[in-house]
Amino acid sequence: MVKIRSWEITPRHVYLSRRRLMAGAGALIAGSLLGAGCAPPDRVRVDATAESGAGDSAQLSDELTSLEAITGYNNFYEFSLDKEAVARVAREFRVAPWTVEVGGHVAKPRTYGIEDLLKLGQEERIYRMRCVEGWSMVIPWQGFPLEALLKQVEPTSQGKYVRFETLYDPEQMPGQRNPAFDWPYVEGLRLDEAMHELTILATGLYGEPLLPQNGAPLRLVVPWKYGFKSIKSIVRIDLVEEMPVTLWMAAGGGEYGFWANVNPAVPHRRWSQATERRIGESGRRPTLLFNGYADEVAHLYPDLDSRQWYY
Repeated sequence: MVKIRSWEITPRHVYLSRRRLMAGAGALIAGSLLGAGCAPPDRVRVDATAESGAGDSAQLSDELTSLEAITGYNNFYEFSLDKEAVARVAREFRVAPWTVEVGGHVAKPRTYGIEDLLKLGQEERIYRMRCVEGWSMVIPWQGFPLEALLKQVEPTSQGKYVRFETLYDPEQMPGQRNPAFDWPYVEGLRLDEAMHELTILATGLYGEPLLPQNGAPLRLVVPWKYGFKSIKSIVRIDLVEEMPVTLWMAAGGGEYGFWANVNPAVPHRRWSQATERRIGESGRRPTLLFNGYADEVAHLYPDLDSRQWYY
């Protein structure tokens, strides 16, 4: 018997709602996506819920977070520290033309236009997103595996980490004038994390192009890590030999480290991570190990009892 992983299963209510959404929006999307930095998916992979990592199969019952919540409640400090103000401040952010420079320890460095990246194909992935602050969403992303891009540039043996960098433009991103942070935003992954099949570069959500407040036109999504790892509005990707110092490592006073893997048993220095507040729901729910993706990613971290893998 072939085991079907839970992130490859489409619940019936999600499938039906997706058909209705795409039928109603198809004409608009077909005419606008290429210019806005997105493209229709050529195949679909859906993850409504993953397994808990404790040996129990989670029920496929996670409801999608509403589009209004996903686009109206945002952490994006480049624009504002106020989650509900980000969309307003970012409204005029220019997402075209847009290029992403990929280099470092690679055999074939290259600068991509967003239209080049769209040629790598588009998939739909429904992932949980868990913020380190203790709230969460379920988001239907559209994008492509980061692995597809990295294979094109051919990492060399010296490329052990992947460093990502956000656009630096204080005129458009007034939050970058805040001296509390060492801009631009920088994040990183170990190469095997970056090449994992769950790691994607997202270009859209809910079948539409990303809006500026969600990281347009290109953002990282790593669903088993806290949300601050999923860097937005990427302009540069480099393969590097040493672990990169990320913005939050530099600014967080030891509270936000490189790994940032979700673990309910390891508290943040100032609050528990055992439960989370799902946006759009009342009350709190238990947080899952690796955000519910332990079956897929736990093998990347050999000593799960070590705190080092979480902060």
